[in-house]
Order: sequence, then C-alpha cells, then structure tokens
Amino acid sequence: MIQMFEQNALSDVKHVIGVMSGKGGVGKSSVAALAAVALARRGHTVGIMDADITGPSIPKMLGVHGRLDASETGIFPAQTERLRIRIVSLNLLLEQEDAPVVWRGPLLMGMIKRFWSEVNWGDTEYMMIDLPPGTGDVPLSVMQSIPLDGLVTVSSPQDVAALIVRKAVNMAAMMEKPLIGLVENMSYITCPHCGEAVYPFGKPSGEEQAAGLGIPFIGGMPIDPELSAMADRGEVELYEHPIMERLADAIERAGTERAGTEGAEIAKADAENR
Repeated sequence: MIQMFEQNALSDVKHVIGVMSGKGGVGKSSVAALAAVALARRGHTVGIMDADITGPSIPKMLGVHGRLDASETGIFPAQTERLRIRIVSLNLLLEQEDAPVVWRGPLLMGMIKRFWSEVNWGDTEYMMIDLPPGTGDVPLSVMQSIPLDGLVTVSSPQDVAALIVRKAVNMAAMMEKPLIGLVENMSYITCPHCGEAVYPFGKPSGEEQAAGLGIPFIGGMPIDPELSAMADRGEVELYEHPIMERLADAIERAGTERAGTEGAEIAKADAENR
C-alpha cells in the first residue's frame, strides 16, 4: 500500500497545487511561477516545490541563487527578494547549478520525499509543485504521496501537445486528483508593428481541448518576449498578464472546495462516532 509522505513537523502547508504537462517545452514552469506570483500579490504565503528534478528552472526564473540552509529542524527554503516566495529546488542543493542530474526513479522519488518531509516550509498557504513533464515516476509519486488540492495542466495549440495532454489528464483521473483547469501557452504572438494576433502554431485550441477533456479552461497565454527576458534576468515577479489573475482565482476556488470537502468529512466522522 502506498503511504503518504509525512510532512515536516514545523510545516503547515494548507493547499497544494500541482502544475503538469504531457510534454516538455510548453511553458509549464512559467505557469507555475506566474501562479505563485499572482497568489503572493494577493497576500498569501506561497511556496514552490521544483519537482522537475532533472530540469529545474524555477530558481533562475525568480532570481534565487546560492545554497539552502539547514538546521536540526530541517532544510529552509530560499525566498525571492520581492514577494518572499519560498522555493526549494535541487539546483539550490548542488555545488554547481549546471551539474547534470543523472538519477533513476528511486533517487528522484527520494528527493521529492525530502522536499516534503525534511523542508521546514513553515506556515505556507499555497504550495505550487512544478512537476516534470509526462506521466513518469515523479508525477506518480507526487499524486500518490502528497495531498494535492488539484492540478493545473498546461498545453499548446499543436495537435501533438493536445494528444499528449490527454494522457496527463487521464493519469490524474486514474489517481482521482481534481483538475483545476487547462492553460494554453503559446496561443499567439502580438505583431509589434500592427498589434494583431499572429498564430504561429495554428488557431488556439485550448478551449476546445478543455471542453473535450471535461475540465475548465483557465485561459491562453501569448508568446511574450518580455516574459522570456524577465525569466532570463530572474525578474518574473515583475511580470503582468491577465492570465495570472485567472490562475489565482481558479486556485483559490480549488482551495476553498478542498477545505469544504474536508470539513464535511470531519463533521460526518464526528457524527458517526457519537
């Protein structure tokens, strides 16, 4: 029987949201970072677990460098300069950020367990987990062993991405994890000369994809050179786009629904024990 990972004794993580994609290169980490920024701007305490162990990018995007500190109470997350978003990533444990991570499944899953059980997350209202792409060992381990409120899935307009995201969504359904909604990245690019939308990968299909999967459509994101430049400079906390508010709204709703469900279950159990 699969057991849930035990949370660090000094951690109180209230809501956990996974961000997943069927394939790499669709901007999953960007969506995770932007969701965290949007929630932090609303006054929530927010953390990001960078579970994309072999391809971590969250620290770079949010301008976090150096090594994590630790004591007898656990490992302490790094924090971003502006919004104090708490971040744990393997990149922040390596002596060199560009050192390759050539690990098999058990080592990868062991590190995810450490990120949950050995990190002192403190009082964190929302934790975003940036999952590696696909349906492999790490997404499976997270879905089995960490209490997720729900998952945001990220796709792009290409047909192949739409096909593969269905596999990721089906995996979440098999694991009985709620789907918060779908974000379509790279939906369009705004022409710098005329301001019209250009569709390099064909017309946006995210709303249609979401309807076919039976999940909410959160919205579409453009190919934005400004976001790319900010990510390279570690300044994603400064980015502004309407999708961020829609992400925060969807995640807050998921947290409220989870809290309501747990409250009903506790009340039912109390009634049965009387």
